[in-house]
Amino acid sequence: MAASDDLLDRFYSVIPAGGIGSRLWPLSRADAPKFLHDLSGSGQSLLRDTWDRLVPLSGEHRIMVVTGRAHRAAVEKQLPGLADANVVLESEPRESTAAIGLAAAILERREPGVIIGSFAADHVISQPERFREVVKQALVTADAGYITTIGITPTEPSIGFGYIHATKPLVVEGAPDAKIVDSFVEKPDLATAKKYVKSGSYLWNAGMFIARADTLLEQIGHSRPELLEGILKLAEAWDTPRRGAVVDQVWPELEKIAIDYTVAEPSALEGKLAVVPGNFTWDDVGDFASIAKLHSGGRKSELAILGKNARVLSDSSSGVVVSHSNRVISLIGVEDIVVVDTPDALLVTTSAHAQRVKAVVDALRLSGSGDVL
Repeated sequence: MAASDDLLDRFYSVIPAGGIGSRLWPLSRADAPKFLHDLSGSGQSLLRDTWDRLVPLSGEHRIMVVTGRAHRAAVEKQLPGLADANVVLESEPRESTAAIGLAAAILERREPGVIIGSFAADHVISQPERFREVVKQALVTADAGYITTIGITPTEPSIGFGYIHATKPLVVEGAPDAKIVDSFVEKPDLATAKKYVKSGSYLWNAGMFIARADTLLEQIGHSRPELLEGILKLAEAWDTPRRGAVVDQVWPELEKIAIDYTVAEPSALEGKLAVVPGNFTWDDVGDFASIAKLHSGGRKSELAILGKNARVLSDSSSGVVVSHSNRVISLIGVEDIVVVDTPDALLVTTSAHAQRVKAVVDALRLSGSGDVL
């Protein structure tokens, strides 16, 4: 038995659209983060792709987007169906617990008993029908009182993701694939990742959470009572004329902490966290190496070229080129190269070192070169 119409009627999708995506600099910037770019080759942004995946589940009027004030205009332009009441603006980044918790608190006040699903704005999923079937199973387990996440079956021993360990089936009618989560594991080293994948009992943590809003808020309260107090103050004032004043007072004081630490890990320890394995292709597009893989189908001999007016000449070269300038880029005999050309900044590295781009961003920030960030 799949998720009933009643459960879908109670379901609300939440899209946290935050973060700079510093490993994708200089393409991703503070004023144009990665979720506003077309990185999948779909012809539209990652944010719009996420919206289109969720509309068949929630409907346009039951999708909430949490984003920064600076991104409101771009988000609303890309999502014309987004209801004004469902735009939640952060005055400054406060990590995922504050963003998702506030969305849950607002929606619970508007609609007690609501089930929410949080789905990042910047992931690539190429089998949306399978994704939606997995979400429907997660809805069933969420209604049964579990905080539920969606784990991705590993395709390689990646060191870029956290892992979910789950071996015990969860007996809930309508969710045949659900399991109880034993533990969350931080990003491992390569040798450990190989062991995880070989065991067959670990899944990638894709950062998707489905839960009753009241259950989610209760768990935040157990682990971070002061943070929950602030979130509830904001939600109480949100649909009133006091919103602006309360946001200015409360939001800057909220603790910056990821939902993995406040909800997922504590719930796993208490046996209250479920996972539904995702049998769809997924990528968090975390660095330029993943973009190269995404566009080459994993074939290392190919060169992926992004940019509407890219002018690239290639001879016996592979990797990825992202061109947002009018320059001609010529590559001769280089393998796994990463070239990102923008009007005011140029990045050249290799796929093997793509994760180190974040260190460049940190160095630029410390050196006072914030004009290119």
